[in-house]
Amino acid sequence: MNRIPAVLLALLAVPAAADEITVAVAANFTAPMKQIAADFEKDTGHKAQLAFGATGKFYAQIRNGAPFEILLAADDNTPAKLVTEGAAVAGSTFTYAIGRLVLWSARPGFVDAKGEVLKKAEFNHVSIANPKLAPYGSAAVEALTALNLIDAVQPKFVQAENIAQAHQFIATGNAELGFVALSQVMKDGKISEGSAWIVPANLHQPIKQDFVILDKGRGKPAAEALMKYLKGDKARAVIKAYGYDL
Repeated sequence: MNRIPAVLLALLAVPAAADEITVAVAANFTAPMKQIAADFEKDTGHKAQLAFGATGKFYAQIRNGAPFEILLAADDNTPAKLVTEGAAVAGSTFTYAIGRLVLWSARPGFVDAKGEVLKKAEFNHVSIANPKLAPYGSAAVEALTALNLIDAVQPKFVQAENIAQAHQFIATGNAELGFVALSQVMKDGKISEGSAWIVPANLHQPIKQDFVILDKGRGKPAAEALMKYLKGDKARAVIKAYGYDL
């Protein structure tokens, strides 16, 4: 009886239509998407090349012809706008995660469980992502406004280009504390380091993060496969583990 070599069996296990797609990913979703992309390639054979950044910047790049085929935005407005403008596939949008905002410091004990630290004058710098480009920055401004603290805290803002840079400013000590995505400081269902206050969701508009297939990804099997994969239980478990609501 002829035996099929193991290498050939491995090749046969990969779909014949295995493809590669370029995915623009909101910076707050960096860690979970890296894990999901690795699982996606292992499970489907399709490969996702990832680029991370601010949703607002990605929008401008996409409108200027950037070769992205999928966008995982940090909001729901940008994907909807791209569909309306004919730059994305109608019917391909869905909310893959609902983000949670957190006030975080790299220093243990610096941020209390109720965010009362914001009312004290014991800090000089507050890191925040650019509210005009990053939905988490906009949510932070909304929360501070709702708390009647925006006038006191705004002069201390250290504005970052995106949520990843905002986190970096805090982690390196350039800002004592700041607003980031819960996913950036959570691991295995708990805050991994420092101290934090999870901002109540009723203090800002829901951070609905939407997926959309862009025009350059239209009809690509890998794009359709990633859309389906993100809706599956395996990906959703990863998303939830990083502190997102579903």
